[in-house]
Amino acid sequence: MSAALVIIDVQKAILSGKGSASRQRTLDAALDAVVGRLQSLQRRARAAGVPVVLVQHDGDPGHRLETGTSGWEIRPELVPQPGEAVVHKRAADSFFETDLSDVLARSGATHLIIGGCMTQFCVDTTVRRAVSLGYDVTLIADGHTTADSGGLPFSDIIPHHNATLNGFNAGPAVVTVTEAEKIVF
Repeated sequence: MSAALVIIDVQKAILSGKGSASRQRTLDAALDAVVGRLQSLQRRARAAGVPVVLVQHDGDPGHRLETGTSGWEIRPELVPQPGEAVVHKRAADSFFETDLSDVLARSGATHLIIGGCMTQFCVDTTVRRAVSLGYDVTLIADGHTTADSGGLPFSDIIPHHNATLNGFNAGPAVVTVTEAEKIVF
């Protein structure tokens, strides 16, 4: 089983303006904690020779992730090293109209370890699509986050998706949800 670490949309402005004045600080602190865990996994993956793939959302003009703006940039803690792939996307599905499948095929990956932002959109969609394409997936339980949405706090959305996706399968490919510290490369 060849693994690849896939980090989705951890960009400078990913949560900018997504919370009320009283909630934004909490959202930002949760994101910082997730970034720390992803940075540790990224270092461990690199040390083990496991490919690291960063996915970057290319937003339209005026969007908080508008292509080419400072908010669009990948968080400095996770900046790719030379030779690491950055996949650009314009939809929630990291495979849709991108070269992610080609990047993974070149690396020989059959098992994806996935984390990043936004839980109920890009992370969930990419995890489900990966499994339907035949990849086994480890969703990093404490390695993805989002903003409050639809009256639900992010702290409810994340565990809901962890519970929903754990065991999700398509044929023999399956999702396993695991905490960052328990992931072994």
